[in-house]
Amino acid sequence: MAGAEVGVCCRRLLLRPRIVLFGDSITEFSFQENGWGASLAHRLARKCDVLNRGLSGYNTRWAKIVLPRLIHKDSSTENTLAVTVFFGANDSALKDMNPKQHVPLDEYADNLKSMIQYLKSVNIPEDKIILVTPPPLHETAWEKECTAKGEKLNRRNATTGEYAKACVKIARDCGTEVVDLWTLMQTNNQDFSRYLSDGLHLSGEGNNFLANQLWSVLERRTLALPLQLPYWRDVDHLHPEASLLESPHE
Repeated sequence: MAGAEVGVCCRRLLLRPRIVLFGDSITEFSFQENGWGASLAHRLARKCDVLNRGLSGYNTRWAKIVLPRLIHKDSSTENTLAVTVFFGANDSALKDMNPKQHVPLDEYADNLKSMIQYLKSVNIPEDKIILVTPPPLHETAWEKECTAKGEKLNRRNATTGEYAKACVKIARDCGTEVVDLWTLMQTNNQDFSRYLSDGLHLSGEGNNFLANQLWSVLERRTLALPLQLPYWRDVDHLHPEASLLESPHE
């Protein structure tokens, strides 16, 4: 009898919509306490799964290779509401100082375009793709991090800005959404250091800033999503199957 009951449940498998976060360490760390990914997941609890596919240290050259292993054509792509593609902080590393992570600007742009084309090929159209530019680099703070490791400053904010501009251009050319974090964090010449924990990665305030920027894009796409399964007070405790297997909240 128990097996039969499980079989009934399996036949009524709930497929929850999903949002995929694809990027480097700033994405990988986004599910830490007060992280921007965790904030989105909290806002969408019981409505939509938020999946972290961040890869610390990766650039677009490597990301382009692994993307088909992370997102491929199946039933889940049809349920995908959005994919964020958030690279550039490593690509923009100075070639002489950090050749392993550096990717030339033209190749970076081509890699972003290639990833957009791949996502479209697995039924994730451009209007579901959100590019995110790298944040600005606070050189003084990041230089301290480099010095502590016995290294020289390996990034420059002006260089990062060139990659951010290329990211914005690719988004416009390909018809995707874009969050220009590099520009937004420096609006009106504000002190953007508060958005960064070490000059490169996001602080608590920076995580909150990005979460709000992305939410302004995602909110309208998720507003109509219902809570999956009934509120516990609405479950008929004498006949729970009637509430949980014939639920209108699916």
